[in-house]
Amino acid sequence: MTTTAELPASLTFADSENQQMIAQMVRDFGAREIAPHVMKWDESQEFPTALFHQLGELGLMGVLVPEQYGGSGFGYREYVTAISELAKVCGSIGLSMAAHNSLCTGHILQFGSESQKAKYLPKLATGQWIGAWGLTEPNTGSDAGNMRTTAVKKGDHYVINGAKNFITHGKSGHVAVVIARTGKVGDSHGMSAFIVERGTPGFAAGKKENKLGMRASETAEMIFTDCRVHESQLIGQEGEGFVQSLKVLDGGRISIAALSLGIAMGAYEAALKYAKERHQFNQPIANFQGISFKLADMATKIEAAKLLCIQAADLKNAHKPVTRESAMAKLYASEVAVEVANEGVQIFGGYGYTKDFPAEKYYRDAKLCTIGEGTSEIQKLVISRAILK
Repeated sequence: MTTTAELPASLTFADSENQQMIAQMVRDFGAREIAPHVMKWDESQEFPTALFHQLGELGLMGVLVPEQYGGSGFGYREYVTAISELAKVCGSIGLSMAAHNSLCTGHILQFGSESQKAKYLPKLATGQWIGAWGLTEPNTGSDAGNMRTTAVKKGDHYVINGAKNFITHGKSGHVAVVIARTGKVGDSHGMSAFIVERGTPGFAAGKKENKLGMRASETAEMIFTDCRVHESQLIGQEGEGFVQSLKVLDGGRISIAALSLGIAMGAYEAALKYAKERHQFNQPIANFQGISFKLADMATKIEAAKLLCIQAADLKNAHKPVTRESAMAKLYASEVAVEVANEGVQIFGGYGYTKDFPAEKYYRDAKLCTIGEGTSEIQKLVISRAILK
């Protein structure tokens, strides 16, 4: 277990001036550019590409990217703030922003060569390009080691064949980091990571998923048919792709924890406001113990989830091991998001089941958080291995 002495000396529960500035910026932007369109985007499953270019102009598409590559140069505390504030307004927008930052951009930032960083990070960090990240396959979700997508070396190129599914921005992303097998099935050192640009012959988009929630965040297949990628597009060394991915997912879990936190906060704040305004038996329903106790439980669990996010973010900023703590934050925050969103619908009553009020969308969006970037069950596996080591 991590003790207080092992935590970074900078650990503090208060938001920094940068965090406060980012939170206010996102709230203002969200109220103006996102909130009026949330249900239209959700109903039509429209992925609002232009919005992400705007987020890039605000510095939110390269939160962790150093300024030399066009990014904001912030740390994980600021990143958690940005994602959670976006998710309070719309889970879909928070999810797409998180996937772009943590996965595609994050993989290149952590493991790319200097020339790869110089070529791709400025476009990604400014929102000029939107990134995708391909690990999951139709028959290998949690069991990524058994992936079937292959990359065979032929001369100075790799030829990629296979398919990835459940990929955020699988259709609209301008560039993707793709993990493919270059060795034996099941060998953790038998997979490699490649940067593949949209428009590369043999790289195509497949089916776009029709989802329960997060409907404005595009999820689609990526299909590779004799897709030739130059060896200069290999990230790191051949055989390092899976190990790189596990490290990328450590940070990705913090982003999904922050996404969960934002959805929970949004659902709670909507329920709290409604409970104060809705009258039954000549008084606000917030006066009734049945409702007030629900709100108390929701608020307490949100605070606990926030503290787990802060701990993981601070450890990540300090370059300390974070696998267990990020898994704990992701596990707890995602389950809290589902619970709080569920109670939010209950507090709204019949209106909570209609699309005229926000409760039902938080309810639909929250469930993805317990599945994406590692299910709750996989998080428990990661945590149990760490504590039993």
